Amino acid sequence: MTVAASPSPRSGFSFRSIPLSLVIVVALLALLIATGAFLSDRFATLSNFLNVFKQAAGLGFASLGQTLVILTGGIDLSVGAMISLTSNLTSGWIDGNPDLVIPVVLGILALGAAIGSINGLLSYYLRIHPLIVTLGMAAVLQGTTLLYSLSPAGSVPVEFEIFAYGDVFGVPIAGLVMLAMFAIVGVFLNRTRTGTAIYAVGGDPRAAHLLGISVPKVMILVYGLSGMLAAFTGIYFVSRMGSGDPWRGEGFELASITPVVVGGTALAGGKGGVLGTLLGVYLISLLNNLLNFLDVSTFYQWIIQGLIIITAVAVHVERGRDT
Repeated sequence: MTVAASPSPRSGFSFRSIPLSLVIVVALLALLIATGAFLSDRFATLSNFLNVFKQAAGLGFASLGQTLVILTGGIDLSVGAMISLTSNLTSGWIDGNPDLVIPVVLGILALGAAIGSINGLLSYYLRIHPLIVTLGMAAVLQGTTLLYSLSPAGSVPVEFEIFAYGDVFGVPIAGLVMLAMFAIVGVFLNRTRTGTAIYAVGGDPRAAHLLGISVPKVMILVYGLSGMLAAFTGIYFVSRMGSGDPWRGEGFELASITPVVVGGTALAGGKGGVLGTLLGVYLISLLNNLLNFLDVSTFYQWIIQGLIIITAVAVHVERGRDT
């Protein structure tokens, strides 16, 4: 795919160039940390922050893929079911055999990418809204998961758990992998023609087509990457739990969207980026961590997460009217 014109060279750094959405998220993070330190003496500690850094990885992987999709003006509601399917298939296919780890992991990632690509293909060529396509795919994937096994399937070697529980000089490997993936995707979006094309498709698909951008290729690419990252999330949870779970991804349809919206990526597409999503991941993870310290029920956490999405979208819409 090609873009008619390359992005103009970036000027020198200016604080005014920092998006307001990022400033707001950073301010909320600072406020949350200060509040948490006041409410619980266990919250603002290095060990707890490292724990959150590790625990945030699963949400981060899924939200990274969701960011790419939302940047094109789409949405992927099959993320949760994909996590459930791939987590159960991963442990079920490995079934404790160390020799099968690499081929199964590669196969699962390929499966996630293929299913995600089908979402993009169907959405574009059948002219069906991605919400409907991915919601239908979610039902197909969850049904397939339950046909495969109604309970956690198989197991993985102890060495497989290094991904979730290993560390490098005390810093969790899972958190480092997540940061590396965000950095790679950030460079991809901001320094490549394909990244520019993703923003262009989200801004105006028809104009993007006139610029010479292959819109279907972009759609297939972003949904394929979202599917692969959801599969990667499923693999991570197997490493963390020691086995798959047919309901592991339940609720991730909403959870993976929350950091993206909170981080400033517009649901209409064309605006936002991975830095905002990364900050959103840490904000939501720290909030959930604090609520756990305060013994707040998971059900209330879901309510809070839903209210956060509604508030964030309302703020974006209001700002859009003012500009």
